[in-house]
Amino acid sequence: MGKSGREIFGKYKTIILICTGTLKVFPKFFLIFLWNCISNHSQLPFVAFRYVLLKCFVPKCGDNIKVGTNVQIIGWDKIELGSNISIHSNCYIDASGGLKIGDDVSVAHNSSILTTNHGWSDDTLPIKYNPLSFRKVIINDDVWIGCGCRILAGTVIQSRSIIAAGAVVNRSIEGNSIYGGIPAKFIKKI
Repeated sequence: MGKSGREIFGKYKTIILICTGTLKVFPKFFLIFLWNCISNHSQLPFVAFRYVLLKCFVPKCGDNIKVGTNVQIIGWDKIELGSNISIHSNCYIDASGGLKIGDDVSVAHNSSILTTNHGWSDDTLPIKYNPLSFRKVIINDDVWIGCGCRILAGTVIQSRSIIAAGAVVNRSIEGNSIYGGIPAKFIKKI
């Protein structure tokens, strides 16, 4: 049986921290360039390098975080990450309004987490040019977000919850529950 991500991370943690300290001296634009260069590579060294870059950008970043291929992140400096997190391929994360993800969270492929909304109150401007509103998203410990989900600004997902594939979360979610649908509704307790 192969080693778990936690075991592999533990084995190489010192090397990862040395690499992080070394890369922090480079300007942010260069590190983002590196992120984009390795974004579509799935091999383990590239996964490790994405983690090193993540540690350079994110003010609070736990251990053993796997970021898949083609993940786009906006608002790096407004993110807080726990440990043992996986963000799978093709996810879009706009953390401009603040994003906190707890421990043991999995975000399946093709999901989006949004912390901003367009306003529409100034009718002299097209909606796309109206001011943005910012609202933090909090995803607590032990949450599984299924593939193709949309987590919208201002929501809180309580611990030990499952968001079914394709759901749109536009309000806070109770813990120990499964939610699904558009908009996401309570399905059952777990």
